[in-house]
Amino acid sequence: MRQKTALAIKRPKDYKLLWMALPFIAVVFLFSYVPIFGWIYAFFDYVPGVSVTKCDFVGWDYFKLILTDANVLRSLKNTVIFAIISICLSPLPMLLAILMNEIRNGPVKKFVQTFTTMPNFISWVIIFSLATALFASDGLITGWLASLGVGKTGDTILASNDAVYWFQTCLGLWKSLGWNSIIYMAAISGIDQEQYEAARVDGAGYFKCALHVTLPAMMETFVVLFILNIGNFLNTGYEQYMLFKNSLTATNIEVLDLYVYRIGLQNMDYSYGVAISVVKSVVSISLVVIANLIAKKIRGKTVI
Repeated sequence: MRQKTALAIKRPKDYKLLWMALPFIAVVFLFSYVPIFGWIYAFFDYVPGVSVTKCDFVGWDYFKLILTDANVLRSLKNTVIFAIISICLSPLPMLLAILMNEIRNGPVKKFVQTFTTMPNFISWVIIFSLATALFASDGLITGWLASLGVGKTGDTILASNDAVYWFQTCLGLWKSLGWNSIIYMAAISGIDQEQYEAARVDGAGYFKCALHVTLPAMMETFVVLFILNIGNFLNTGYEQYMLFKNSLTATNIEVLDLYVYRIGLQNMDYSYGVAISVVKSVVSISLVVIANLIAKKIRGKTVI
């Protein structure tokens, strides 16, 4: 009887965290699940202002059009290239976290972490303005390189179609590198310090401690984030590419998200834009499932 009473007393406390999480669950449901009902527009020839029930039902016509649309295939190629480069560079935040962990001077460590994290809070509009001031044909860095004999006067990397992939990737990496390293810093802070002490007793230096203690402890976090990044393989966003897009770089910089924005909002072809988004979502979910199954085969357990 006393045990039941004790359980009854504890039970309301067990639900406190659930009540605290309910507002966030509601936000996720509102912004991530309710829009799924909009997928129905992909099966109708929707006209803005007209009820979907009064629009012509077209079935899978828009999905078939995706397979023959040269612009979709070109945008898909650009998206895949950007995504592959980003995945190849995904260990860099982990490397930055390891390097910052080796900084013993507290104020210096805080400065480096703040300095590398700050770009994440700068909007792409400001970054575009900064890049224009530095890399335009009359920009500071462009003029400096021309004075050193690197490149020609008047040339600008912002109008170079060949440099789009690596230049935009470097901008995105500079913006998100410090922010993405925070979760790895948290993983490092959870490592038992006795492991480092044991490694130092065995004669390990900073490099061997990082290689044999820090890196293995971070691999679990890296695998989880890697699988989530694979799930976002086709979700590159559009703000960065919309701002830097011009007539000279349009063929290589337009990704799927930007193409959907142009088709759906600028050209007001909502049904076709929704159809492309549906395919993207299905592919992303499939990639997460496949990556999780591969992780289970390799590691013996699922990650998510």
